[in-house]
Amino acid sequence: MMGASSPHPHGQVWASDFIPVEVAKEDCSQRAWAAERGEGLLDAIAVAELADGRRTIFASSDWLAAVPHWAAWPFETLLIARRPVARLEELDDVGRAALAAILADLLARYDALFDCRFPYSMGWHGAPHALGDDTAHWRLHAHFYPPLLRSASVRKHMVGFELLAEAQRDLTPEQAAARLRGGA
Repeated sequence: MMGASSPHPHGQVWASDFIPVEVAKEDCSQRAWAAERGEGLLDAIAVAELADGRRTIFASSDWLAAVPHWAAWPFETLLIARRPVARLEELDDVGRAALAAILADLLARYDALFDCRFPYSMGWHGAPHALGDDTAHWRLHAHFYPPLLRSASVRKHMVGFELLAEAQRDLTPEQAAARLRGGA
């Protein structure tokens, strides 16, 4: 359903000798925010999302799952480490166990949304290793981009104006989070 040629879950690990564009943008934004405000950008986002609550799906002392206010996909989710962790390999046993729990929770919520195996693309963004130890501005996080819109058979496609100019939302991030939490 996500464009793969075989209908089964699979994963990929990408490694490169350069920092990809999206990760470079995140590094630049996180670095600038930390330099200007003395705190991590994703830390500030987590605090704001928890305080507001409308876009929060689930939170623990280790992780936050929320529909970000900038989400382009209907049920897009951002999963943010709440402890100072810049890369997956920095997670301790508690952080890994908490990650397994929040992933199980979030993915079950996706499947329950339309009572189907809910497809998604998910990717981890951690501090690029090219930065060495210069990672205080980084926070480990994952992006979930699920394509379903209104039912198990209605997909979201970015085409035309959406693809070339500006994404359009069919429901607000707050409505998406409420549905993922189990509300109407």
